[in-house]
Amino acid sequence: MTCGKICPIEETVNLISHKWKVLILRNLHNSGTQRFTELANGINGISEKMLTQQLRQMEDVDLIIRKVYPEVPPKVEYSLSELGKSLKPVLDAMNIWGGNYIKANKHLYKD
Repeated sequence: MTCGKICPIEETVNLISHKWKVLILRNLHNSGTQRFTELANGINGISEKMLTQQLRQMEDVDLIIRKVYPEVPPKVEYSLSELGKSLKPVLDAMNIWGGNYIKANKHLYKD
């Protein structure tokens, strides 16, 4: 696998490289549209500041859509864009690979 001036693998990694981004994508793929609190509750260990930062970055590169409803208090929902939805095969492959790794290395995962 060789890359020219712009490497597709490198670009993919750049877009979803932060662990929180992958978990946000996972939650939106699995549960569909979610509000901020739902996302925060579904990702262990993420702070509100970090979630806000990651959501903004993902919105800037068109992976997610942020919809604000004109209500008081404001209602905001996050969903995957078409580009974000297109990452499903990547996430599915990560899930399969991770599951196989865990099975093969049970000794590393003692309860």
